[in-house]
Amino acid sequence: MTGGDFSQLPYDPFALAEFADNPEPRCPVLLLLDNSGSMSGEKIKQLNEGLQLFQQDLASDPLAAARCEIAIVSFGPVRQVMDFTSAQHFTAPHLQPDGNTPLGAAITQGLEMLRRRKETIRQGGIGLYRPWVFLITDGAPTDAWRHAAEEVRKGEESKAFAFFSVGVQGADMSMLRQLSTREPLSLSGLKFRELFQWLSASLKSVSQSTPGDKVALQNPSGWAEV
Repeated sequence: MTGGDFSQLPYDPFALAEFADNPEPRCPVLLLLDNSGSMSGEKIKQLNEGLQLFQQDLASDPLAAARCEIAIVSFGPVRQVMDFTSAQHFTAPHLQPDGNTPLGAAITQGLEMLRRRKETIRQGGIGLYRPWVFLITDGAPTDAWRHAAEEVRKGEESKAFAFFSVGVQGADMSMLRQLSTREPLSLSGLKFRELFQWLSASLKSVSQSTPGDKVALQNPSGWAEV
């Protein structure tokens, strides 16, 4: 191998430099966010404000900021808004409503991003918490979603990730029950801020534990209709 030819290496050494700077174990968090046309108005406004709060809340906790990393895939249409970024460098996006609800494709793309990220973390030789996947939608899928549901089921069974789904007013809760092995939660009104406060608090609790430990989560009754 000559010069800067790293093509024969099993991984990109430059991609692993981040783990030398921050050797803390990682908890990947994938947000799958519906920004279809039906989210226009107050829904998207409150979602964006919730994301801002999430950014500030996570960054205020040094351990969570170092250990949690956020990726966002929006759908309406499917866009990779942000690949996995340490919470200390995470900047909340400003989502705009657009298009239909290709939920199945968003899940498939997001889970592939997560698979690649987990492999990079393993190659970095650091600890890995069970990743979180958090889906928020206010409608019904406009594309095929059964394959995505099968991927979710397999991932949950193998403990590859924990998948949570939240239905905003208008969401197809029957579909969400078929999609997720966990009971979907129905957002109370437009309590996006409370939802993201709960998510941040939960991730802080996880980040204070050891990878593999069970962590008791707060009751979501402050933002969900249970």
